[in-house]
Amino acid sequence: MQSLWMLLASLMFAAMGACVKLASDQHANLAQIVLFRGIPSVLLLYFWALFTRRSVRPKSWRLHIARNVSGVGSMWMGFFAISSLPLATAVSLNYTSPLFIAGWMLARDWKQRDGVRTVAVVLGFIGVVSILRPNISPEQALGALVGLCAGASSAIAMMQVRSLGRIGEPEWRTVLIFSCFVCLTGGVASVIEGWPPLGVSGWAALAGVGLFGLVGQLAMTRAFGLGSALLTAALQYTTIIFAAGISAVVWNEMPDWVAWAGMALIVTSGLLSIWRTYSETRIMQGQASSAASAAEAPEAGRRI
Repeated sequence: MQSLWMLLASLMFAAMGACVKLASDQHANLAQIVLFRGIPSVLLLYFWALFTRRSVRPKSWRLHIARNVSGVGSMWMGFFAISSLPLATAVSLNYTSPLFIAGWMLARDWKQRDGVRTVAVVLGFIGVVSILRPNISPEQALGALVGLCAGASSAIAMMQVRSLGRIGEPEWRTVLIFSCFVCLTGGVASVIEGWPPLGVSGWAALAGVGLFGLVGQLAMTRAFGLGSALLTAALQYTTIIFAAGISAVVWNEMPDWVAWAGMALIVTSGLLSIWRTYSETRIMQGQASSAASAAEAPEAGRRI
């Protein structure tokens, strides 16, 4: 069941990306797209919190602001990349965040060489080059660069989310505050840029951005809560496959074999990085548990 929830989330996120591109094709501006991504999540989570009498006050505004500067920025850049590039290419670049995390960890502990992370970074770099070289025209270079920046910014946001988890911030409140920041930035930008008139297709695409994004978020949260976080994190890469299928059906855009190989390398790089991170976490938890047991042993002896 856990796998099915994550596969549903991946399909929903791929469909959301397709709606972002369709809305852009229907002349919706980026501010409108971002605003509609946040509205359903804010409404659902806020009224759920009111109904269940939960506090929406965060434990640390500083950490939330830091998380949302990078997280909301990543969303804006990711949506720009999707509107500028083939869907599968843009989604692949957005999923390079584990590559940047691995690179950051290597740079931080460069004296302690980590073979797994080194391989992950090298494979990820080759994968990015493989995707960009055969498929990206000069007019799409900016979109590709912004897509990579979205992956890097998402990596920073992921590390900030871990910091929020350490202080006991519940996931639903983190998502609610993130969605509020999304709506705030989208609303302000809409006032500045104006609200261009849209047809039925444009409004439908905007509604799809919000609804598919909300269902994907809920399904992913459910998947992470059911079992192995490592399996769930690995399955999220099926979003790239779903995006490639949607792109082939809707826009008749099929990546060539070099681009497919690049996507496979990015997925492999991400899986290696995720596996290494979870392995280290389990080792650290085991060491902490052993230390706690050793500390409790003398106390037990004295009580006897």
